[in-house]
Amino acid sequence: MKHLYSILFISIFFFFSCSKSNKSENGSDKKIKVGVTMLSMQNEFIVNISDEMSKKAEELGVELISVDAEHQPLKQIEQVESFIAQKVDVIIMNPCEVEASSPAITKALAAKIPIINVNSATSTQPTAFVGSNDVESGRIAMKFIAEKLGGKGNIVMIHGLMGQAAQIQREQGAKEILKEYPNLKLISHQTGEWDRAKSMDLMQNWIQSYGTKINAVFAQNDEMGLGALKALQDAGLKDKVIVVSIDAIADALQAVKKGTLDATVFQNAKKQGEGAIETAVKIAKGQPYEKELMIPFQLVTKENIGEFLK
Repeated sequence: MKHLYSILFISIFFFFSCSKSNKSENGSDKKIKVGVTMLSMQNEFIVNISDEMSKKAEELGVELISVDAEHQPLKQIEQVESFIAQKVDVIIMNPCEVEASSPAITKALAAKIPIINVNSATSTQPTAFVGSNDVESGRIAMKFIAEKLGGKGNIVMIHGLMGQAAQIQREQGAKEILKEYPNLKLISHQTGEWDRAKSMDLMQNWIQSYGTKINAVFAQNDEMGLGALKALQDAGLKDKVIVVSIDAIADALQAVKKGTLDATVFQNAKKQGEGAIETAVKIAKGQPYEKELMIPFQLVTKENIGEFLK
């Protein structure tokens, strides 16, 4: 009888040991680890996405390792290599550039680690993409300018960092609309590198070169739009020039409310950040997920500003 109890005890112990080890193996009680590399934490909109990812990760019990690529594609590739070495479950990348950040995708996939692009694209296809169609934002902004100018006038365009997906696609969208309006002229376009101070300097140069010939400014993000706006205000020209930008950051929304910035195009940082983490969790758990999660842009003017102010 004693011998029977011993066998029974050993059997029960063995059963629970197996159950416990299986539980760990299938990942049900294992914390999901996600490595995140962001384009630049000096950019307010990118910081907003990062903050939303952190909140959602905490809510879902995900361990997040976040790093800043500081606009450097090579640094971003090294960060992805570090995540691979750390054996993270999923990598989320906010790419610095379409081409130069692409090797990071190749390396992650070769290491059998799923990689998600958030907010910005690469030429190499990741496991999934969460963001918005930047071509659409360029179209919305330029369409607003075209209608405000009655289809006739001179426009300057401030680009983001050259070679980054948002820069390429926002330019594409804007130029698609310009083709529809032969009397709208793009008289100059240069990069402001997503930066407010650099764009203010650029706008000051344009004011010296073109003066009152400029009828509208399309800045590919709000930071640059606000820089251009300041230069126009200092020169006493704001009332004569339409300024439109993209992202709907807090300062831009206040400027639209005041009537100094004519319009911005709302890009949803909350949905992009949350969507990236939710997609990462689904992939890590082997659940179905959307390979492309697209979040629409919305035009913000003085008429509908109340919907966007917190």
